[in-house]
Amino acid sequence: QVQLVESGGGLVQPGGSLRLSCVASGFTFRLYAMSWYRQTPGKERELVARIRSDGPTNYEDSVKGRFTISRDNVENTVYLQMNSLKPEDTAVYYCNARYNYNNYWGKGTLVTVSP
Repeated sequence: QVQLVESGGGLVQPGGSLRLSCVASGFTFRLYAMSWYRQTPGKERELVARIRSDGPTNYEDSVKGRFTISRDNVENTVYLQMNSLKPEDTAVYYCNARYNYNNYWGKGTLVTVSP
């Protein structure tokens, strides 16, 4: 069955870095656009970064220049490198896979940015 398993979240100080990973299985990974979303209590889930199947990327304005999304179509994994983290980056981060009418979500990993 389809699985998206995120890892790499945790507690980090402001200015620090984390690398999130999402391992996919159960579908043809290379065909899918892969994205990272985040959500905080009381707010809607928002797109952080997306990488298309053919490579182009786009980012939410507040993370441009700090976050980098990448993918490995051999390991069926998408990454989010997060640098210069700020307290406002604190959220649960979700991995998403989308292709035509297929739309899959992981269970999320918590990132907390605090002194």
